[in-house]
Amino acid sequence: MTCAAGLRSACSLLAMLTLAACAVRHGPAPVVDRSSSAARSGTVSAAPSQAPEGLYTVKKGDTLYSIALEHGADYRDVAQWNGLDDPTKLSVGQQLRVRPAQGTQGTGGVQIGMARGAGRPDSRPLQAPGPQGANDGGPKTDPKAQRLPYSKENAASIVKAEPRLKEEAIEFMWPAKGKVIAGFSEPRSKGIDIDGKIGDPIVAAAPGRVTYIGNGIPGLGKLIVIKHENGFITVYAHNKAIVVKEQQTVTRGQKIAELGATDSERPKLHFQIRKGSAPVDPMRYLPAS
Repeated sequence: MTCAAGLRSACSLLAMLTLAACAVRHGPAPVVDRSSSAARSGTVSAAPSQAPEGLYTVKKGDTLYSIALEHGADYRDVAQWNGLDDPTKLSVGQQLRVRPAQGTQGTGGVQIGMARGAGRPDSRPLQAPGPQGANDGGPKTDPKAQRLPYSKENAASIVKAEPRLKEEAIEFMWPAKGKVIAGFSEPRSKGIDIDGKIGDPIVAAAPGRVTYIGNGIPGLGKLIVIKHENGFITVYAHNKAIVVKEQQTVTRGQKIAELGATDSERPKLHFQIRKGSAPVDPMRYLPAS
């Protein structure tokens, strides 16, 4: 091989290496998983996820009492479900159980478990009792449906015979004498404001049990929470003085407080009716004045 030929071969080899190097430099950047190192350095931030059903994430300004009220629960139960020794110590971002865990009840409840028996439950269809020998071994098919002509008597007999799940309505009364100066307007106002003078009597709107007394809910001053039948709760806020105690049973019309202006710009009663955790318009339940 001559020197010129060797030089040309060397130049060709150098050109090929240069092209290969350029191809490597301009190719796509490698994918690098930096999540582990970033997490160790504390630079990874994840969007907050919604709390699972039955849990609540504590926000700034929350108290145990406000959380319990907003979820239709007794604050003692919420404290018990979460093992809270000091109800005043909550942290922003903390998750609290606001419903009882499966198989438990609230204050004074008992553990609920599966009944234990010697064998499996019978899965045969239920049979209505009938004459001996009729439809033995199979589901009862008689009597068949009967079409009746319409009449008031027939309609009344059908209504009387039909089993119904009826929620008995609670008869509420006005908790204070005065005109309504602010109406229900969710979410801004979860109740109504009733005008009055300092010291006017406040009475229980329905029979029930006092579940909370205090000023642990910002903006409501001294307040009373009463739990009634069928999941109803009433709230009485801005009181001057309270004349009942927690866990006390009260009757409809019984004096529970004196009207005041605590945490309010004027003397008034802020009154709420809640069905479970949902505030409802008290004017739908109070008698016409």
